[in-house]
Amino acid sequence: MTEKTSLKNDPLREKTFQFAVRIVKLNQHLINKHKEFTLSKQILKSGTNPGAMAREAAFAESGSDFIHKLSIGRKENGETQYWLELLYATEYISEIEFKSLMSDSVEIGRLLTSSIKTKKKNLASI
Repeated sequence: MTEKTSLKNDPLREKTFQFAVRIVKLNQHLINKHKEFTLSKQILKSGTNPGAMAREAAFAESGSDFIHKLSIGRKENGETQYWLELLYATEYISEIEFKSLMSDSVEIGRLLTSSIKTKKKNLASI
């Protein structure tokens, strides 16, 4: 199975990966256009984390490890939303960019929460 095929079969992995790509490009934009290094580093770290945690969760050692990994991703997603709000409020990103990125982040938050709830339910029924 190729990477593209595996991403298409897993909406969480696909969405978090595509979001991470957008965050990397945002980081580059902030550095190149605005010479902004502090906020760009913060959003790069938090915005790429949910994808990394979704990958780690795929190889979790247990159900509770799976939940833990996705919970970290969910926390980092929340932090990313804070940085997006701050970048918008300080006019580093436009309203269109803000709304688009925030919409993707909210969707990722829902996917993470749904995956966590499903795993908890499955563990409780064992």
